[in-house]
Amino acid sequence: MLNFLNCFVDVILPLALPKPLTYAVPHDMQAAVKAGVRVAVQVGRRKIYAGVVLRIHGETPPYATKEIISVLDDEPIVNSLQLSLWAWVAQYYMCSMGEVMTAALPAALKMESETRVSLDSGWEDLNVDFSAAEADALRVLQAKPNLSVEELAAAMQRKNVFPLVQQLLSKQAVLIEEKLSSVGKTPCETVVALHPDVKNEKDLNALFALTEQAPQKEQLLLAYVSMALPLNYSDPPKIPKKSLLEKAQVSAAVLKACVDKGIFVQLQQEQRRQKPADSDVPAAIPPLSAAQQQAYDSIRSFFAEKQVVLLHGVTSSGKTEIYIHLAEQVMAQGRQVLYLVPEIALTTQLISRLQKVFGRVSVYHSKFSDAQRVEVYRRLLGSASEPALVLGVRSSLFLPFGNLGLVIVDEEHENTYKQHDPAPRYHARDTVIMMAKMHGAKALLGSATPSLESYSNAAAGKYGLVELTERYGSVKLPEIQIVNVAYLRRKQGGKHFSPLLIKEIGDALEKGEQVILFQNRRGFSPYVECRECGWIPQCEHCSVSLTYHKRSSRLVCHYCGFAIGMPHRCLACEGTSLEAKGFGTEKVEEDLQLIFPTATIERMDLDTTRTRSAYERIIADFESRKIQILVGTQMVTKGLDFDNVNLVGILNADAMLSFPDFRAGERSYQLMAQVAGRAGRRDKQGRVLIQTTQPRHHILSCVQRNDYGEMYRSQVADREELRYPPFVRLIEVTLKHRSEQTLFRAAQALSKLLKDSFGSRVLGPSVPLVNRVQNRYLICFLLKIEREKSTEKAKALLRAQCDLVRQVDEFRQVEIVPNVDMM
Repeated sequence: MLNFLNCFVDVILPLALPKPLTYAVPHDMQAAVKAGVRVAVQVGRRKIYAGVVLRIHGETPPYATKEIISVLDDEPIVNSLQLSLWAWVAQYYMCSMGEVMTAALPAALKMESETRVSLDSGWEDLNVDFSAAEADALRVLQAKPNLSVEELAAAMQRKNVFPLVQQLLSKQAVLIEEKLSSVGKTPCETVVALHPDVKNEKDLNALFALTEQAPQKEQLLLAYVSMALPLNYSDPPKIPKKSLLEKAQVSAAVLKACVDKGIFVQLQQEQRRQKPADSDVPAAIPPLSAAQQQAYDSIRSFFAEKQVVLLHGVTSSGKTEIYIHLAEQVMAQGRQVLYLVPEIALTTQLISRLQKVFGRVSVYHSKFSDAQRVEVYRRLLGSASEPALVLGVRSSLFLPFGNLGLVIVDEEHENTYKQHDPAPRYHARDTVIMMAKMHGAKALLGSATPSLESYSNAAAGKYGLVELTERYGSVKLPEIQIVNVAYLRRKQGGKHFSPLLIKEIGDALEKGEQVILFQNRRGFSPYVECRECGWIPQCEHCSVSLTYHKRSSRLVCHYCGFAIGMPHRCLACEGTSLEAKGFGTEKVEEDLQLIFPTATIERMDLDTTRTRSAYERIIADFESRKIQILVGTQMVTKGLDFDNVNLVGILNADAMLSFPDFRAGERSYQLMAQVAGRAGRRDKQGRVLIQTTQPRHHILSCVQRNDYGEMYRSQVADREELRYPPFVRLIEVTLKHRSEQTLFRAAQALSKLLKDSFGSRVLGPSVPLVNRVQNRYLICFLLKIEREKSTEKAKALLRAQCDLVRQVDEFRQVEIVPNVDMM
């Protein structure tokens, strides 16, 4: 019970506000208000939002406050540990708590007055009672489908309809803009069962006699009995209404008549949207090899004294088995485990593997519908004290864990763990380490090619370091051959398959083996050029050339999505000699089909995997050997496990090695070593061919010898000399504006402030390679902060100086974006 004479709450809103807003709590709502519940509040004159209560207090603000309109939850939907993590993310990554809230909560748990509401198609068949206000709302929606919350409130002449919408959503009478079947509660479905008065076969026969003169009712009863066999009269089987009606081929009206006659009852039952395990009985966990057991014991030993351990194991060394054993040990203690992977594709392979061991596994990523994500969120929220295993990508760290014991970050080096746009621009690996600390949990980072930052922390003794230097089953690491294609590009006009690679692919196909080809560029070709005048089609909104996608016959901007049809003539000189330059995965696929016309070839890139089912289909088909050659971007490098791949080809190593970034060497090694690791993962040594015009490059030598240590030492020496991570922290500051002149003047003003305060620690202002995106020009600064210096003081000073620039009238519309620990 609150003991404040005047009660106020600080509310986090899904807006980029510098701090939470304070609202007064009416006396009749004080008993319902708790930290972590959602409340409906008014912002400005007309907008209404659902915000999360951060703090309850009795401190009267020095300004007039609005009252909260209503409390939307009986119990908190965000726990205290989540609120602490939100605050840390906002402070460390220089963003607002509202931006963190937007990233953290599934869309179904966020509502604002522009949320659109419509009737659920089956609302009239629901066996539920509606209040007078709910019935009034349904009548309005019948007359005017698809209204915003604001429009619905106006039509009903009510100040706030949030609680009403919430009630109708929980009864599954309406949908909101994401077409959800439920919000705020575990999704349910209508099921049909025999009436409780039907206690034996005699009673059932009486029902058949009753329906003898009503063919459709009899048909429905017969359909139920056939689907419910064997019948258990004490607990009649519950058949989903939709399935029953489809089986009987009758309308919902026939079912309603049967319910009225006392033949059936309709019930609401929790609907499991995520696929259950094939068996509820967990399988035995396979025993570890001697090397794996030693690594497992070392990890547990380090956990006794350190919070974070780095597992550095070569590809196919069996790191996943060690993860499973550690997760099993933690869950046996009644605690929760979060298993992070960098790509959604990896969850597809892991789900069945984990379900066999643990039974129920919760999966959380953006390819699932919002209703499915809410289901996982609610399940964790309602079972904080129960053991659970969650498999997900970076956003799953925001789930409401209440008893977290272990966080596993697989492929911890991957840059996809870093969120770039929009804010919060957090790094999932670093954030879960802080989250684990808040929970009193342990964090295990795993990789065959650790990030330099993580390996540096392990080498310095900050993290425990465990190394697995041999593959599981003593399988040899793949033989890697560097293929010099400089002569090939001169003589054959830029062909992208060397004769050796074509021969090796042919040999592999003859043996019934599968092949992976890696080209880190999607589309057919990076650009199109007129051979007569040199014209190259450019994006209208960004300073980049358009990528040619042959299958759709379109030129597409990969920054903003702008697209045009492939022109037949040059738009500058009207010549007809337009030529596709370079090559992407689509062109590789097409050319391979010409060389190997009988082979089954598939692409795995962003264009072919836009849905969850597409991911699952490609991976399942490759696992079952329906696909012989898989062409892919870096998606194919990330921990996928296929037992029949014995040849991997890297088509263009030069593009990675020559990329203008201080991490180019490290990332090139990681990508090539990881994709090479897909070869020969079972009984036979695999082969890897790397095509390059720089065969003597130091990084290629390290990849060929699988010498991570040498790569690490050489890269660290360069970075220490040039003052880059892990020796400093980087904060990138990007200015954006539609006017190039205004942007330049704002950059000059900020440059003077920054250099007066930070001196030589500031690089810039500089114009990036792509200096205009979505019609906004860009200018960047890079701020280097020594590890021994206070980053918090530096951020506070940086924030103050950015605010000074924003206060100038001319620069109010200039967006200033800080990116802490930029990648």
